[in-house]
Amino acid sequence: MPATITLTDDLAENECRQFNLPDKTFGGFVVRHRGQVYAYHNVCPHLGIALNWLPDQFMDADHCFIQCVNHHALFTVDDGHCITGPCAGDNLTPLTVERQEGMLLIHVG
Repeated sequence: MPATITLTDDLAENECRQFNLPDKTFGGFVVRHRGQVYAYHNVCPHLGIALNWLPDQFMDADHCFIQCVNHHALFTVDDGHCITGPCAGDNLTPLTVERQEGMLLIHVG
């Protein structure tokens, strides 16, 4: 059954925020990058494990890419495409995110 996760739309540039997803072990996250907000499942396509070790920490040191801390794979923020690492060529699973009246609505399922 489709669900909607609601978060406040107060992310700073290159800030990420984790959230829980119904029936998913690792949940998801949102990131604001170049003024746009993107949402993905928090699962690396290489081994099916969480991308991060620390809460809300998904970006590389230069804040240019989403990084899997387990194998240092890098993903483009705007489409979740892996550009380097053991899952090069794969993609993160996107979630539909909508901005509405100061809120982020993440549509799941």
